[in-house]
Amino acid sequence: MWRKLLAGAGAAPGPWRMIAYCRSTSVSSAVDSMLLRSLKEHYLEVSKMTPPPKVSPPSPFSILKDALKNNGPVLKRTYGEEEISISVTRLVNIVPGGDGDDDDDDGINHLFLHVTISKPRSKDSLHFLCALYPDALGIHSVSLRPELTSSGFVVVPSKYSGPCYQDLDERMRAALHSYLEERGVDEGLYPFLQTWLYVKDHRHLMNWFKSVGTFINDRNPST
Repeated sequence: MWRKLLAGAGAAPGPWRMIAYCRSTSVSSAVDSMLLRSLKEHYLEVSKMTPPPKVSPPSPFSILKDALKNNGPVLKRTYGEEEISISVTRLVNIVPGGDGDDDDDDGINHLFLHVTISKPRSKDSLHFLCALYPDALGIHSVSLRPELTSSGFVVVPSKYSGPCYQDLDERMRAALHSYLEERGVDEGLYPFLQTWLYVKDHRHLMNWFKSVGTFINDRNPST
C-alpha cells in the first residue's frame, strides 16, 4: 500500500506544487506586462521627438548605401585616383565617460572620425583617426596599413604602421592637416555628420525598444 502511495506521489505533482507554479507564472506575467508597458511608453516618447533639419553632405562626398544600418563608412568620395571613406562615431561610444569633463551635451560636439585613403595599385591604405569639432579638426593618429575588409575603429596592426603622431614635428603635423583639408576632410563635415548620428541613434533606439518588446512578448503556446 505504501509503495502504491509513494509511486502515486512521484507520478503526479502535489497540489502545493501546482499552487507554487501558478503563483510563479502569475508573477512572471505581471513583470512581463510591466516591462512591455514601459517599452511601449519609451517607444512612443522617442517617436515623438522632433528630428533636426535635413542636412546634405558637402560636395563631392556622397552617403554610402545602408550606412544607417551598420557601423561602417558613412561618406565616400574620389580625389583623383584616390578613394576616400569616412566613418564616424562619438567619443563616448568608444570610451564611456571619456568626454565627461567637457561642457558638451552628451559628447555630441565631439565626433570621432576614421578616414581611409586608398589607391587602386596599393595594398596599403592611409588611415587617419581624428576628432571633429564644429570649428576644428584634430588628428590623433596616422598610419599606413592594409585596407580593412571589415568596418571598425579598433584594429591591431600586424606590422609597423608609423610613428606616434605626437612625436612628429609641428611642420609635419601641419602638412598632414593640409593633406586632409585639400581632400575636403575638415570641420565643414561637422553639420552633416552630427545630424546623421542623431538620425542613426534615434532609429536604432526605436528599433531596440521594438525588438526587446517582441522578444518579451514571444511566448511558447505550449507553456
